[in-house]
Amino acid sequence: MAFPSDLDIARGAALKPLDDVAAEMGIASHLLEPYGDQVVKIKLAAIEELADGPTAKYVVVSAITPTPLGEGKTTTTVGLGQGLHHIGKRATVTIRQPSMGPTFGIKGGAAGGGYSQVVPMEILNLHLTGDMHAVTAAHNLLAAMIDNHLYQGNSLGLDLHNITWRRVLDVNDRALRNIIIGLGGPGDGVPRQTGFDITAASEVMATLALARSLADLRERLGRIVVGYTRDGSPVTAEQLNVAGSMAVMLREAVKPNLLQTLENTPVLVHAGPFGNIATGNSSVIADLIGIHAGDYLVTEAGFGADMGAERFFNIKCRTSGLIPDAAVLVATVRGLKAHSGKYKIVAGRPLPPDLLKENADDVAAGASNLRKQVANIRLHGVTPVVAINAFPTDHPGEHQVIRDIAAELGVRAAVCTHFADGGRGAVELASAVNEAAAEPSEFRLLYPDSASLREKIETVATEVYGAARVEYSAQAAKQLDTYEQAGFGRLPVCVAKTHLSISSDPALKGAPTGWTLPVREVRASVGAGFIYPICGEIRTMPGLGTSPAAARIDLDADGQIRGLS
Repeated sequence: MAFPSDLDIARGAALKPLDDVAAEMGIASHLLEPYGDQVVKIKLAAIEELADGPTAKYVVVSAITPTPLGEGKTTTTVGLGQGLHHIGKRATVTIRQPSMGPTFGIKGGAAGGGYSQVVPMEILNLHLTGDMHAVTAAHNLLAAMIDNHLYQGNSLGLDLHNITWRRVLDVNDRALRNIIIGLGGPGDGVPRQTGFDITAASEVMATLALARSLADLRERLGRIVVGYTRDGSPVTAEQLNVAGSMAVMLREAVKPNLLQTLENTPVLVHAGPFGNIATGNSSVIADLIGIHAGDYLVTEAGFGADMGAERFFNIKCRTSGLIPDAAVLVATVRGLKAHSGKYKIVAGRPLPPDLLKENADDVAAGASNLRKQVANIRLHGVTPVVAINAFPTDHPGEHQVIRDIAAELGVRAAVCTHFADGGRGAVELASAVNEAAAEPSEFRLLYPDSASLREKIETVATEVYGAARVEYSAQAAKQLDTYEQAGFGRLPVCVAKTHLSISSDPALKGAPTGWTLPVREVRASVGAGFIYPICGEIRTMPGLGTSPAAARIDLDADGQIRGLS
């Protein structure tokens, strides 16, 4: 019999009343704001009310450098949360809100999969409580105020050729990447070149994810830099008198959303910053609530450990003050085989037939990536656990290769079947995480605030990515000097590069060394609180593929959604 679809599994879930789910977290009903029957928002007063409770063990889930298909990180995060319950531990899970761009593109939804899902699946993947739209509206209000300021005389002296604030939309639409606005008559605005990014790439989204409170969010919004004057002085949202209105538009979005897994484990879904140019982590606010809501708080960091986990450690933990107790590194047989360099995996196309044949040597050949990502977690003083996310096409001997490599590195490893078996399939992983988290934590940041921006970039490049050196374009060097002079030098760095390689070249697999990281430009997300150097070609507005999910999603005769995956 065919394995049921994620949507069919989700629709068969036996959901608990969310008042009961919240009560098990220690969250009283007066802190809940229902959105329909199956989602609630949690008031920020919960942070203070829970603050004196016991502190949960804090676990981040990361991965090897992924293939374009992903390695099942969200599914593993959910499965681990469920698996901890099977060994007698109370867990809360925190994840990002899915963007509808990928949901209607190739990737599909981001609710987990199989029997390790967050439910209701349709609600989670389609709008949820409207937080994405609130971010879109707040971002575009700032854009409208910039263009109105130009139209009304430009008293701040913004340089039309150095306005960095674009518009956003939560849809994959390559035609909007570069546009000219203000065409028409004199009353239609000032003509200039600009473009659209996807909402997940908005600095407002990153700011929401890193804010600690509504007041902190308001202050951060005011610090957003939208462009520069001809003499290089930054112009902020506060100077445009719009930060207050942006905060008003986000006053509901700042509250985390409470859902549950198929096994009724509580899940806080909040914020969805892009994983390439932003942190790729769910919100600090959700974690400040979840850290006092059970025995474990399990959160997910985007892409591989060189990206999402590094940003989790050096940006998110720096902001939240929370200290991780363990890290899970998701690895797959197909992912390690891809890192051997012998196979090309393309999203939307069948896997190469030879990839599915038993070949332990190919797994071993790609293991340099696993070794390096384990080292990247240890670099921060955190104990790693390797989660071998099993697929039906795997072979036991291939799993054993990964176990042997983990043993060689001195780290725990567990084979997981949580996709097919739910929490029961993650019991071995949960037990390994429980042991790892019991060990003394030696967490450390990679660099101090006082280091220069160049020192921070070079530390990440050489120690995390394995680069030999960093090369700056003339534009990037000038921008770094400008940011240091503007007082932004104490901010952490968030290196924007490909997620398909530890290096900046997506074609380089495994763990390449001796290469040069090319920084072509540097941008400042001052409101969010980081500087991001751009290395290589980074798309902040994805396009649709030849067979997007949008062509398959529809309503049936009963008004039920079909085709969502």
